[in-house]
Amino acid sequence: MEQLKFGIALTENQTPEDDEKILSNDSDLPLAARMRPRNFDEYVGQQHLLAPGKLLRRAIDADRFSSIILSGPPGTGKTSLAELIALRTDSEFVRMSGVSSTVGDLRKVIERAVLRKSLNGRRTIVFVDELHRFSKSQQDSLLPDVENGKIRLIGATTHNPQFYIVGALLSRSLAFQLEALKPEDIRMLLSMALSDARGFPDKKIVLTEDTFDFLCTICEGDARRALNALELAVMTTEPAKDGTITVDRQIAEESVQRKFINYGQDGHYDSASAFIKSMRGSDPDAAVYWLAKMLHAGEDIRFIARRIVIFASEDIGNADPRALQLAVSAMQAIEMIGMPEARIILSHAVTYCATAPKSNASYLAIGEALEDVENDRVQPVPLHLRDPNSDGTRELQKKAESYKYPHSYDGHFVDQEYMRVPKVYYRPGTLGYEEKIRQRLAYWRNASNLPPIAEEEQ
Repeated sequence: MEQLKFGIALTENQTPEDDEKILSNDSDLPLAARMRPRNFDEYVGQQHLLAPGKLLRRAIDADRFSSIILSGPPGTGKTSLAELIALRTDSEFVRMSGVSSTVGDLRKVIERAVLRKSLNGRRTIVFVDELHRFSKSQQDSLLPDVENGKIRLIGATTHNPQFYIVGALLSRSLAFQLEALKPEDIRMLLSMALSDARGFPDKKIVLTEDTFDFLCTICEGDARRALNALELAVMTTEPAKDGTITVDRQIAEESVQRKFINYGQDGHYDSASAFIKSMRGSDPDAAVYWLAKMLHAGEDIRFIARRIVIFASEDIGNADPRALQLAVSAMQAIEMIGMPEARIILSHAVTYCATAPKSNASYLAIGEALEDVENDRVQPVPLHLRDPNSDGTRELQKKAESYKYPHSYDGHFVDQEYMRVPKVYYRPGTLGYEEKIRQRLAYWRNASNLPPIAEEEQ
């Protein structure tokens, strides 16, 4: 069984000292692997977790934990942190992959951990990268050995643990969210890579200030991406006559590849939620940004269009009845046009909906009415409103008040009962077209000798 120390695979016969030599001498390793922190002083970022007095730092310093779940975006230091925890607690570090490891692999690791502890008293930290890729049964198989102390588990995931880690394991773990690194953190890492012997030994490298600023912002808090870009820029730039390698902004831009958006199930729902809430908040710029993110990630344009149609009724409604027409037209148009032009149609609909007057009165009305029906507050249909084509209804209607045809009266309105127990469900607001509807309803209620809708009901 191999161990992993500082990202390097070691056999049982190798020692940490051998590992240090490998790290300092193997130029074939990627820069991000060579620059892995060797102690907490070299670890950059995540001070909300590792500053003195913070829970994670206290748990590490006191060596009191059984299982830790680290979640966060790629390149934020989850693996490096796990390695440092093993080093600080003098534990054996065994790395496994949530993609390729099996239950059989887990059992072998646990057997070795038990043997190791019995022989020399040394505990084992099992680090599972991409823990969310373990099946439910695989995650469940870890529980007994975590509880009885045979192993100490550190799991890493880019997904929300609440959705992807089984509840039993999560409840037995300390869970911590790592954040994307700040630009000043990325700058510190790049500076270390340029000055440290593990970075570019025997090379004289100059980065312009503009290049530093570019790499610190374009990599969006991903340390691995920043270091990979720096390494590519350095290794593909022709040195000057004096041997100096100057990396300018243009070279840096060419060395940064387009970032693939992390857009799994969480990204799908979170981005859609932000998209809807931005339109509801009347922020067209934010709404268009989230639209762009979903399109860039390959989101189904029909899903986006359906959400806009729902939004037009749920959040705009009669404040601007044209919004639903526009949304439906957009949904039909993208089916005929397709991408990439469909993005223009979607942006048209999104910006209209985001800037339209808002009302959720229709949404609230049907919700309250359904609640009455579902709770058995069901009213019988008044006789004069029933279908007259039924024999039984026709006979009953002869003895009851006849239906009054509204179009036969002035203003196409007549006072008559439409519900045995009057109830207000629809309360139009004062924005957009609903202000006119509100005034019209007030007129009809007055003509029917009904009290005006109370202020708290509007």
